[in-house]
Amino acid sequence: FYYSQRERGYYNFDVIVLALAFMYLCRIKNIEQLKHHSPGEFGKLLGLDRIPEARCFRSVLKELSEEEQASRWNAYLSQEWINKDDVAIYYVDGHIQVYHGYLANLGKKHVSRQKLCLPGTVEFWVNNAEGMPYFYITGQVNEKLKQALEEEIIPRLNSLQQSKEVTANNRQEDSLSPFYTLVFDREAYSPKFFEKIWHQYHVAVITYRKNVKDRWDEEVFEPYKIETELGEVEMSLSEKEVELNGVAMREIRKRNDNKHQTSVITTNYQLSTEKIAMYMFARWSQENFFRYMRQEYDIDRIIQYGVDELDKNIKVVNREYSNLTYHLKKIREKISRRQSNLYLLEEKNTKTGLEEQSAQNIAKQQELIEELTSLREEEKRLISQRKRHPYKIPVGKMAEDQRYNKLKTEGRHLQNIIKMICYRAETAMANVLGSEYKKSKNEIRALIKSLIFTQADIDPDYEQNTLIVTLYSLSSQRENNAVTNLCNLLNETETYYPGTNLKLFFKNATF
Repeated sequence: FYYSQRERGYYNFDVIVLALAFMYLCRIKNIEQLKHHSPGEFGKLLGLDRIPEARCFRSVLKELSEEEQASRWNAYLSQEWINKDDVAIYYVDGHIQVYHGYLANLGKKHVSRQKLCLPGTVEFWVNNAEGMPYFYITGQVNEKLKQALEEEIIPRLNSLQQSKEVTANNRQEDSLSPFYTLVFDREAYSPKFFEKIWHQYHVAVITYRKNVKDRWDEEVFEPYKIETELGEVEMSLSEKEVELNGVAMREIRKRNDNKHQTSVITTNYQLSTEKIAMYMFARWSQENFFRYMRQEYDIDRIIQYGVDELDKNIKVVNREYSNLTYHLKKIREKISRRQSNLYLLEEKNTKTGLEEQSAQNIAKQQELIEELTSLREEEKRLISQRKRHPYKIPVGKMAEDQRYNKLKTEGRHLQNIIKMICYRAETAMANVLGSEYKKSKNEIRALIKSLIFTQADIDPDYEQNTLIVTLYSLSSQRENNAVTNLCNLLNETETYYPGTNLKLFFKNATF
């Protein structure tokens, strides 16, 4: 309903969106790969004689992207998902789409999975504790997680939560009850920031503590039973009240088998110690989501080529300032090394007699002193030169050949929404089959993919207004039983095929 209908053309937007969804579920990662699949057989899934060819597909998809409605669509879907899930814990993490092209001039980000600083675009995703995505925002230049939380994610979540009829007056009845709780890694660590969003929005946080130097006594740790995706595990935990930068918080520590202590801090005073530990260490569900989406849905692929100009008033770190800081760092490293060498020589001379000090030793000291004098003068010159350059400047004041811009994001956002829908549908099916495969989550995912690739007969019954989908038998009776249960559940939803009055009816043809 956010997109208009095509005024002309055989394929409408509904067909294109359904075709993209079927592509991604079948692990066809881009439109060009459709050339290697039967257009007639694939077209039957859409109720057509064939799917559009790649050039036509790209043309219609371009028209769809030009309407620039992806943000509104994602906002509507995230509202529906959040209302349905009724969550109070949100996981936030950044994902970097590395760029290897030459059209865009992007800032460099540290890509942890490659351990390199590479040009790219950072996307901040919001998921629930099970890894199910709600929405994401795209950074303009080099935004950090803290900035993204404060400027975009928290205001958006506040508006989504307000629609759930949770008002400020309701929250004031219990001053310790947060509006919702954010879970993220150390990148956004700032006790003052945590205090600010608590007093301003009543939003709590759970994250790791930085710069932990002390150790708690072994006697204060107690065993706790924690529920995880792999079942119930025992953790050795302890909790204390701490004050960091003048901000009072709870600190929970987990002691590992090797005696290492992992520190978690939170401003949520309602959750129990084991719940805090469970939510913090379940953060890997979001990392697993990124990994699965990269492998199965090719989420890092460049969807839309081209660049857009940035707002010239956006402030970024001045490259000249950064270059001078880099050279200053190298000069100071040289000064430190030469001071260390000079100290060793002077200490050696104090332990020996004056007659035993060789002329070569004394000459070396004099050489180091002269080098230190020269390096300190260079240090002063660089400091003086750096003072003439501001730390941050507007993008519009950057040199033309160095000025940042950004990749076009509308087409990527549109297709990522469809990928999110596919992932959520796949996960929902996996949860339904969970009773048959309790021990291995990967086994359930493998079954879902096997089911997607299973051949089927599609028989429309226009008299009964029914579309009968008969799935072929799978490789084992256990899988067939799981699929039969899934078919029964799907039939209870009484879903109609999009654009028709035919009710879908699934059954499993076991032989």
